[in-house]
Amino acid sequence: MPAPRNPFKHAIARGELQLGCWLGLADPYIAEISAGAGFDWLLVDGEHAPNDVRSIAAQLQVIAARSSTAVVRPPISETWMIKQLLDVGAQTLLVPMVESGAQAQALVDAVTYPPHGVRGVGAALARASDFSAIGDYLTTAREEICLLAQVENKKGLAALDEILAVEGLDGVFIGPSDLAADMGYLGQAEAPEVRRVILEAITRIVASGKAAGILTLDAELQQQCRALGASFIATEIDVTLFARGMRHAAQSARDRFS
Repeated sequence: MPAPRNPFKHAIARGELQLGCWLGLADPYIAEISAGAGFDWLLVDGEHAPNDVRSIAAQLQVIAARSSTAVVRPPISETWMIKQLLDVGAQTLLVPMVESGAQAQALVDAVTYPPHGVRGVGAALARASDFSAIGDYLTTAREEICLLAQVENKKGLAALDEILAVEGLDGVFIGPSDLAADMGYLGQAEAPEVRRVILEAITRIVASGKAAGILTLDAELQQQCRALGASFIATEIDVTLFARGMRHAAQSARDRFS
């Protein structure tokens, strides 16, 4: 029996639009609610949310019972960290702050078993292999792992062509907030110059044959990226959705009694 099919990986390879939501509340209940909401993919964030391997594993478990696909973002591009996330069942990784072709190649190596990579062979202990129930896991796992590089600063953009040339990398995701800050527009991801650079990057990614993605709450930018061929677009964040809803509910209640 082979490794489970990764529908997200195959959809973005075909250029099919996959709409996503960022999960930063780091809670399985929130993940389960989100997984039943209708998004194609959910990003479980280990970089800017209070997640660890155990909390990520718990969210992977509840998402797996629904129709959404889980994407996991590690805090940093460390091989040992990637190994742990793969073993607990992550099949799609979005790795932040990729700045060179060499770094992208190291990520490919990290998700690939020897002799072609350096992923540690511990699948017998892993949820990824259904605890050894998937007999062909070691030989089929790599085919279903989706590896995405997050390019989010000027150094990464300068190296974009060499990153895109790395075989085994499925796609490149543009991070508007960090990019804006690095360009001198801290907190101004909507600035015209930042938008121009983002759209140019999306165009180059799509032209390379790799999948292009972005997280933005700007509906116009979402549409522009899709028009250029971006195939995985996160349109919401659970933290901001919840905070906005709670503030609105509290203010509405006060208004009714004022």
